[in-house]
Amino acid sequence: MSRIGALDRVRELEPLIRDHADQAERQRHLPNEVAVAMAHAGLYRVGASRELGGEELDPCRQIEVIEAVSAIDGATGWNLMIGIEVMGLFGAALEPDVAQEIYADPALIASGALNPQGRARRVDGGYRVSGQWPFASGCHNAGWFWGQCLVVGEDGTPARGEDGRVELVEAAIAAADFEIIDTWHVAGMRGSGSHDISAADVFVPDRLITRVSGADAGAMRFTDESPLYRVPAFARLAYNKVGVSTGIAIAALEAFRLLATEKTPRASRSTLAEKAVVQVTFAEASMLLRSSRSYVMEAVGDVWDVVVAGGTPSVEQRMHVHLACSSAARSAVKVVEMLHAAAGTTANFESSPLERQLRNVRVV
Repeated sequence: MSRIGALDRVRELEPLIRDHADQAERQRHLPNEVAVAMAHAGLYRVGASRELGGEELDPCRQIEVIEAVSAIDGATGWNLMIGIEVMGLFGAALEPDVAQEIYADPALIASGALNPQGRARRVDGGYRVSGQWPFASGCHNAGWFWGQCLVVGEDGTPARGEDGRVELVEAAIAAADFEIIDTWHVAGMRGSGSHDISAADVFVPDRLITRVSGADAGAMRFTDESPLYRVPAFARLAYNKVGVSTGIAIAALEAFRLLATEKTPRASRSTLAEKAVVQVTFAEASMLLRSSRSYVMEAVGDVWDVVVAGGTPSVEQRMHVHLACSSAARSAVKVVEMLHAAAGTTANFESSPLERQLRNVRVV
């Protein structure tokens, strides 16, 4: 499926996402109807291998898909973004036959955490895994959790390889074997469902164990050698998150545009849209968002071009990805703050889209 196809599918799901955004906010996780619909629309797989039913969209196109959903609802966009990351990396880390078996389910959704909060003890045929991983966005909708673990011996001390480094593995745990801990009591991104996941002495067979941590800091190893999995690790973990923040800011600009044409401030005869200071604020906010977003696309595109050509991105190119992504996230916050302030007291009411957009964008 093409990039245009993916964006078309987002537009088809827009009414469903909008209709369930308040429910996600109340229950603090994405309604299953929305998650299942996004799964069947192939949105979680836009960054996954074609052999696994994915689209292998390049990073800039992935950002556009995430932006489109985040512009509808920020928490849903965050949920999708994490799903895209995990579904892409999880499938590429498994042995191909195992990945084919798991990804045969068209409704597959996986949650994950590549931080070693688990402990894995070697036993015959696999590992006994225990741990608690925070920020497992989308865990309520996930059939699998992919969590990184520190390998330990019988006495609980870390195992070390020949190079003296601690040994890390990732364990794929089925939903029946993990517990969701209700920890996501927050102001922003309530609907993302970023609760903790806990596993207690779960047996994970060798076929469901992966090892993505490379010998070099920031490197990742995959069984899939396509360009998507040769993008430097910290770069790939940065660029998708930008799509959430810029998507929210895009929606805030549109929400403010509509408000400004309808609202006449107290003691005024003209609408907000007719006031010069408001027009300047809107123009500056638009410029800030467009310029920071363009920097992201340029920096990420440069790295992608090098990777596709079989090269290794330079330190400077990777630096620009990090600068662009962090700058765009900060700019998105500033854009929404500018619009929220210009909207006056209206933006403080829960009925205003700007109220939730401000809380959400600050979390990114």
